[in-house]
Amino acid sequence: MATVQAVLGNLTATDRRILTAVNTGASSLSFLGSGFIVLCYVLFKELRKFSFKLVFFLALSDMLCSFFSIVGDPSKGFFCYTQGYSTHFFCVASFLWTTTIAFTLHRTVVRHKTDVEDLEPLFHLYVWGTSLVMTVIRSIGNDHGHLGGLGAWCWTQTGPTGKVVHFITFYAPLWGAILFNGVTYFQVIRMLNNATRMAVGMSDRAYQPDARADMKALNRWGYYPLILIGSWTFGTINRIHDFIEPDHKIFWLSVLDVGMAALMGLFNSIAYGLNSSVRRAIYERLDLLPERLQRWFPNSIKSRAQRHESELVSLKIQDEQ
Repeated sequence: MATVQAVLGNLTATDRRILTAVNTGASSLSFLGSGFIVLCYVLFKELRKFSFKLVFFLALSDMLCSFFSIVGDPSKGFFCYTQGYSTHFFCVASFLWTTTIAFTLHRTVVRHKTDVEDLEPLFHLYVWGTSLVMTVIRSIGNDHGHLGGLGAWCWTQTGPTGKVVHFITFYAPLWGAILFNGVTYFQVIRMLNNATRMAVGMSDRAYQPDARADMKALNRWGYYPLILIGSWTFGTINRIHDFIEPDHKIFWLSVLDVGMAALMGLFNSIAYGLNSSVRRAIYERLDLLPERLQRWFPNSIKSRAQRHESELVSLKIQDEQ
C-alpha cells in the first residue's frame, strides 16, 4: 500500500484509473499504428530500401515503447521498473531515429552526398548506444526502495536529484532532437523550394500544377518536428511543475501529458510511415483482390496514390541509388 501511495502522490484512485485508461488506450493506438508499418516492411520487399529502413527502426522503437507502456503497472514494483526503464530506452531511441532521418535527408538533398547507406552502422551505434547510456544514467539518484510516479506513467525516481537526472537524460536530448530536426528540415525545404521556383520559372506553364503539388508535399516535411513538440510539450511542462511543486499535481495536465506522449507512435507512423511507397505497395495488393471485394474501396484511391508519387523521404534517396 505504501508503494501505491508513493506512485499516486496526491492523486485519487479515480484519477489513477483515468490516467491508466488514457495511457492504455493511446498506447494501444500507437502500438497498432507502428506495428502496421513494421508489418509492411516485413511483408513488402519493395519497401526494404535504406530510406524506409530508417522508418522501420523508428516504428519498431515506437511499437516497443508502446508495448511496455501498456504492460507496465505502477502498482507492482517489477512491472513498474520494466515500464519505466523500457519505455525510457525505446522512447529515446524513437526520437533519435527521427534525427537520423532528418540527417539523411539533409545529407542527400542539401549536401548532395550519396554515402548515407554506409552510415547505417554509425546510426545504430548512435541511437541504441545513446539510448542505453541515457537509461543507465537515469538510475542515478533513484531510490529503488520506493517508487515515485504519476498515474499510468511510472518513473522510478524520487527526490530532486532523481528528477533532475530524469530531465537531463530524457527531456534535454528530446528538445535537442526537436531543435536539430527543425533546423534541418528548414534548410531542406528552403533549398528545394528555391530549386522548384527556379524550375517553374525556366519551364512552361504546363509544369506549374505539378510544381505546386511538389511544393505541397515538401512543405509537409515542416510538420515533422511538430510531432515531437506536440507529443512532449505537456510532459515537459508537467515535469517542470512537478519539480517546483511536487505536492501539487494538476490532473488535466497529467492527462494531456500521458495521452499525448503515448500517441507519439501513432503520429510517427502516419507522418513517416504512410508515405507514397507504402500506399503504392498496398494499392498494388488491393488490385489482386477479387473484383467483388474491390468494390468496397473508394474509387478515388488510385488517383490519390498517383497524386502523391513524389512524396516523402524515399523520393530523393531512391533517386540517388
